[in-house]
Amino acid sequence: MKDSTPLITPNAENQYQVTSKDAPLTCPMPGMALWNSHPKVYLPIEETGHAKCPYCGAEYTMTDWSENGGHHH
Repeated sequence: MKDSTPLITPNAENQYQVTSKDAPLTCPMPGMALWNSHPKVYLPIEETGHAKCPYCGAEYTMTDWSENGGHHH
C-alpha cells in the first residue's frame, strides 16, 4: 500500500524555506524523503533566521523571521 502523503523532495541546491511554525527545526524535517539519511539534528534557526545542517549541508531560511521578533524573552 502506498502512502498518499507527498514527500518533501530536496531541490538541487539543498535550500529550504521554512516558517516559525516549523520550529524547533530539525534536519531532516518530518516528511522529507531523506528522513533516514543522517541522524536527526536540531538547528538553532530562531537566533538568526538561517541555519545549515552540519551533516548534509542543507540550508534553511525562516521566511517569517525578523530581527525584532526572532526571540521572545
